[in-house]
Amino acid sequence: MQGQGEEGAGEIAALRARIAALEAEQATAQRPPREHHRMRALLSTLLIVIGCVLAPLGIVAAWTSQIVGNTDRYVSTVAPLASDPDVQEAVANRVTNAVKERLDLATLLTDAAPEDRPLLEKALGKLGGSLEDAVASFVKEKARDVVASDAFENIWTNANRTIHTSVVRALTGSGDGAVEIKNDTVTVDLAPVVEQVKQRLVDSGMNVAAKIPEIHTDFTVVQSEDIGRVKTGFRLLELAGVWLPVVAVLLVVAGILTSVHRRRTLVAGALGLAFAALVLGVVLTVFRTVYLNALPDTVSQPAAGSVYDALIRLLRTTIRMVVVLGVVVALAAWLSGPGRYATAVRSVWHSGITSTRAAADRLGLRTGPVGPFVRRHRTWITWGLVAVAALVYILWSYPTGWVVVGLALALLFALAVAEFLAADTHPDPADQPADRLTPGPPGPSSPTGSSGPTGPTGPSGSAGPSGPPGSS
Repeated sequence: MQGQGEEGAGEIAALRARIAALEAEQATAQRPPREHHRMRALLSTLLIVIGCVLAPLGIVAAWTSQIVGNTDRYVSTVAPLASDPDVQEAVANRVTNAVKERLDLATLLTDAAPEDRPLLEKALGKLGGSLEDAVASFVKEKARDVVASDAFENIWTNANRTIHTSVVRALTGSGDGAVEIKNDTVTVDLAPVVEQVKQRLVDSGMNVAAKIPEIHTDFTVVQSEDIGRVKTGFRLLELAGVWLPVVAVLLVVAGILTSVHRRRTLVAGALGLAFAALVLGVVLTVFRTVYLNALPDTVSQPAAGSVYDALIRLLRTTIRMVVVLGVVVALAAWLSGPGRYATAVRSVWHSGITSTRAAADRLGLRTGPVGPFVRRHRTWITWGLVAVAALVYILWSYPTGWVVVGLALALLFALAVAEFLAADTHPDPADQPADRLTPGPPGPSSPTGSSGPTGPTGPSGSAGPSGPPGSS
């Protein structure tokens, strides 16, 4: 007995020593992963921060490539300005001043043909006031008629197509532009508009307007002291094109994949991109005020504001799209997580769909073989729908924030349909456990009228064990 006691004590001591060694090994093994996790977290944070910093530059680079570096896209962007009231008024004022400077008012009526004098006097008499004011008002009326016509839209479009090609060449330094940027100003030559006004004046009886020589007057599109200094930056942005935003997104994706807690990192990365785009939008709004305040008095601020808004319209659209996309992705990642509120939302979602499917079944609306098929391949169908939504977004030429919202709602609807088809309100017997599928032999009715599952009931009405006669 004593030997056995000593042997047992030895075994216990050996076990204790082994346990201590294992605990030491485990403690030692846990230190490197913690350090490794810290390094991964640091690298993940660094990648995401760099990606978020590059995101606004990527948005501007994409806008530069698609708008400023693309003549057709630029023309389609500024073409609506021909119908803008502020731009029309500024052009009419510019043309009126140019025509007035070259009209000889002293010989206006004396040079008119006798048969044209009544018509001219009648036209000027309606305007009242002095001869100079009457002529100015008459010329401005004709100028407004011209800028409100389809002819001005064609003139505006063709002029912007010409100056865009020249400006891009001047800014990038590629090729020899037809014109150069002078005095840090980009202008549109209004000579064709002046010719249209001159013709309308002649048609109205002011033949002296036909003697006006060809007039080249400019309408300022962009004016800045720094326009000549941005050639290098413009060229770099044009070369970066769509690659810079792709690099920014890839850096954020790499940061998410590097992270230990990928779902939380995905939420942070998506919100970070949305915040970076929002900051760019604020900067554009502030710069608009600074730019307009820096313009000289000779430039119409309302017209310049309309031009500025038209030029960055696509840029603002892209900013809103990125903000909405970031919020949608972050919301989707959060809702798919294990959080309490996310779980509650998913429970409400599933309960609602299951209740709807149960009501449809009661009405006799069956899914047939489609339901079991969707149930078996639910995971693949879910990821397939997500992939289709992502592909549609990628292939969309110029997605907007509303496009992102529409795709998200369409995806939610498709997922709801898949969940509805996969809902199992009538479980298949083949899916039930075997102990629930095999019923026990029916027993005689108990005094209460119930049947025991495995044998006759005892005097107390409870199911008694079944066994051979004489067993106790």
